[in-house]
Amino acid sequence: MRYENMISDIVLGVGGKDNIQDVFHCATRLRFVLKDEGLADEKAVKDIDGVLGVVNAAGQFQVIVGQRVGDVFDELVETYGLDGTDETVRSAAEMREEMKGKKVKNNILDVISGVFTPILSLLMASGVVKGILALLTTTGLLDAASGTYLVLSFAADGFFQFLPIFLGYTAMKKFGGTPFVGMAIAAAMVHPALSGIMAGEPLYTLFAGTPFAAPVYMDFLGIPVILLSYSSSVIPIIFTTYLASKVERFLAPRMSDLIKGFAVPALTILAGTILGFLIVGPVATFLSDLLGLAFVWLFSLNATLAGFFYGAFIQVLVMFGVHWGFVAISVNSIATLGYDPITIAGLASAFGQAGVALVIMQRTKSQRLKKICGPAIVSALFGITEPTIYGVTLQFRKPFILACIASGIGGAIIGFGGVKQYFYGTNGVFGWLQCINPATGFDSSTLASIIACIAAFVVAVILMLVFDKNDAEVARG
Repeated sequence: MRYENMISDIVLGVGGKDNIQDVFHCATRLRFVLKDEGLADEKAVKDIDGVLGVVNAAGQFQVIVGQRVGDVFDELVETYGLDGTDETVRSAAEMREEMKGKKVKNNILDVISGVFTPILSLLMASGVVKGILALLTTTGLLDAASGTYLVLSFAADGFFQFLPIFLGYTAMKKFGGTPFVGMAIAAAMVHPALSGIMAGEPLYTLFAGTPFAAPVYMDFLGIPVILLSYSSSVIPIIFTTYLASKVERFLAPRMSDLIKGFAVPALTILAGTILGFLIVGPVATFLSDLLGLAFVWLFSLNATLAGFFYGAFIQVLVMFGVHWGFVAISVNSIATLGYDPITIAGLASAFGQAGVALVIMQRTKSQRLKKICGPAIVSALFGITEPTIYGVTLQFRKPFILACIASGIGGAIIGFGGVKQYFYGTNGVFGWLQCINPATGFDSSTLASIIACIAAFVVAVILMLVFDKNDAEVARG
């Protein structure tokens, strides 16, 4: 056992096993709900080797152990027999339901952060490789059509392309289900055949003639299936695995032991896949279309204000998988007008995240967090924000919000400057190339895009120094 001594001391410090009513974990903390909080010795737990800090608030005794929290939690559960049969270990959702009166702060951001904790290293590694490839191709040192580039891009993009499969494992585990069942459901939702189906002619179009027209390429038992690409998406698979975990927990105690071993996984995979395609997918599609139309209208009224809102919320929309409406509008605009003035407003968002992460790296005393911040900042500057969001800013809430505000200011500058996107390319420091008008070359709008990105970075740093200077949670990491 790697953490035997630390776990033993922690259990003793919280008043012993019998004093533990509930326990679960988020991104960096073991969260205990104790029967008698007076039996816990906060100072003794703080002094345990391997414990980074203790927070005793909102009805929880929180022990901060850092990125290894998942392994520590698993060993704790195994060592003390907290296997859920006595309802000691519960999902985050159930904990929130039971403890509404105690104002538990374990909200959806905690869930997202916890789901991403096991894959932070992969996020950072893939993001840095993608950034380096962008640098090599933009400077002409590597031909994007060469076999060398393709092999390296496969290595960099493979993780992001099939990100939902990784999340299927971590999210299902987070919600108390069988991780490999979550992977199977996610694999179904990113099945390679889907792209071929969506490339063909639709059977018919739902809501034809309305802004919510949705092509239908196939049906399920006569029910139309609205397809969209789930590759690289985040929230759709998290919601789908949440529903699947509920199905699995409902089925498990009601199945005979003779067939439980295959029947529960089979039925859960079927139910999760069907729910994903018939409910999660359509909801994401309609939300995307609605948001896209709203921003087209807002840009027509005031480009500066619209740029602010788009820049501020684009990272949130991507997380929830409801940004596809903008993608569709962008593709259509570039094809018909030769440019798109909407989605380019999100160009500065990576710089806002990078600026916040820089301040966190300078402020935190956690060596673990410092090691995450460095590669995450580099990755963000080259347009890959996932390591920064899920590895750094999102887990602290306020820094993530400040990053979004800074990004919004960058988006406002882009809107005010009349910046347009003329083709698709990389984001980050080389994203400005997309803003060069093929007819007129480098002009004031291109300059505005550069100023916007620099402003987002600087404003993010200033906002952190002004509004988050006393954040003890950031300091501890």
